[in-house]
Amino acid sequence: MSIDSDNSMELEPIETASLDELQALQLKRLKWTVDHAYYNVPMYRKKFDDAGVHPTDLRQLEDINKFPYTTKKDLRDNYPFGTFAVPMKEVVRIHASSGTTGKPTVVGYTQGDIDRWANIMARSIRAAGGSAGDKVHVSYGYGLFTGGLGAHYGAEKLGCTVIPMSGGQTEKQVQLIQDFEPDIIMVTPSYCLNLADEFERQGIDPKSCSLRTGIFGAEPWTNAMRQEIEQRLGIHAVDIYGLSEVIGPGVAQECLETKDGPTIWEDYFYPEIIHPDNHNVLADGEQGELVFTSLIKEAMPIIRYRTRDLTRLLPGTARTMRRMDKITGRSDDMMIIRGVNVFPSQIEEQILKITELSPHYQIEITRDNNLDCIAVNVEVRSNDTSGLDRQKLAKELQHHIKSLIGVSSQVNVLDENSVVRSQGKAQRVIDNRNL
Repeated sequence: MSIDSDNSMELEPIETASLDELQALQLKRLKWTVDHAYYNVPMYRKKFDDAGVHPTDLRQLEDINKFPYTTKKDLRDNYPFGTFAVPMKEVVRIHASSGTTGKPTVVGYTQGDIDRWANIMARSIRAAGGSAGDKVHVSYGYGLFTGGLGAHYGAEKLGCTVIPMSGGQTEKQVQLIQDFEPDIIMVTPSYCLNLADEFERQGIDPKSCSLRTGIFGAEPWTNAMRQEIEQRLGIHAVDIYGLSEVIGPGVAQECLETKDGPTIWEDYFYPEIIHPDNHNVLADGEQGELVFTSLIKEAMPIIRYRTRDLTRLLPGTARTMRRMDKITGRSDDMMIIRGVNVFPSQIEEQILKITELSPHYQIEITRDNNLDCIAVNVEVRSNDTSGLDRQKLAKELQHHIKSLIGVSSQVNVLDENSVVRSQGKAQRVIDNRNL
């Protein structure tokens, strides 16, 4: 792999502006946002009034700390359109979360919101090494999920040729990658590995395909997973971050030249890190829960939204704007096993240390005599198991999990293709304790 081009001449001025210039723009837009939310969204007016704050109390960036947080429950309590700040006739598109644990969270966009979203997605694809004329294969799901259309509009805005494949139809995906020869793929990292498996099933070396870059998001993934993808497909693997409540994909993007964590587009989104339990704001560099305030959204401003994603803020490198470290997990995805906090990404890291095991895995949690039990189902890399001691592999992984994470586990080393493949976001944990 090589980084073929230097996109530095194409950067927007704000991407390399001074910190003073960036913060002045943030403050201007933050004042507009809290004013817009207060006077046009009854939920925010009540939350501000109950907290004893008013938009005029925001005089400097740090004053955002005075304002209350917004949670997913707030959005669900105002389902479907109670958080919109413009008349319905100005809303040109609606997206929604999957709603697997209750009512979906609904988000709306004005035409201005759609245009700005396309701009930041174009900026993100450019930061990942894309340019006009590239062919972009979009395997994020289309529909109410923001991934597919967000990637699509951004790639078109940049001047790329879009292949709107969506998720699923894995054999056809491989066929079209072979036939259409795209330069970039935008997909979840777990599904990219499914595609690599399908290439190999068809007797094709994944490295032989035309792809040079993958832009991966929609689920947490480790640096070990990055190495796995890059080695198997011979591409650059970079991280994109977003969530529908804030806008969709494109809130932050890892730059190809540094690959050191996604740069947050701070001219559009103001980030904070808070302690997940006491909710105090933490300094840059400290690990905690990521919080976002939109700076220029019209249809649905979002004030101090608690994402539940756990990370930390880091200084800018390729851009003036701050970076976020890789997501280590979500506070609501954290498994508490006999008093130990465990994240799926921690187990994934241990799996990928063992070369005979594949990155396809699923974790099952059960309760036996009031004690929580965890089982890790993981596949061998190949069904050619001659000389492979599965019991030894299971004990090795058990040892890593116990010594480095602190919990005892049962490990089941399964045949290839035994773990259910995702068509989008991978379901890593099955919790059977409350069944």
